[in-house]
Amino acid sequence: MANLYDHAYDLEKAIRESEEFTGLKEAYEAVMNDEAAKGMFEDFRQTQINLQQKQMQGQEITEEEVEKARQVVELVQQHPQISTLMEAEQRLNTVINDISKIITKPLEELYGNPEEPQQ
Repeated sequence: MANLYDHAYDLEKAIRESEEFTGLKEAYEAVMNDEAAKGMFEDFRQTQINLQQKQMQGQEITEEEVEKARQVVELVQQHPQISTLMEAEQRLNTVINDISKIITKPLEELYGNPEEPQQ
């Protein structure tokens, strides 16, 4: 039997070669090569990071911060290149979530799904 790590590296390679990843990479490069889009995207990412850090530290997020984040999201969603990037990222995230469900299936079968009542 092959080493599990070998399979994991094969999976990494398959992800890198996948249509979803190559589409994401192309969309990312298009955003990074457009100064206006790059600035908007970096502002969006920094806003996300700041809010996540506050959440993780148990700090309350103010209405003002929520409103600023909403405005930043609206702005980036209107930019065609950033919108394409976000859609590509969502497609790859869906694939990765599906893969995660597949590889954790043995544990789920062993321990059962906590959301389902035991019989």
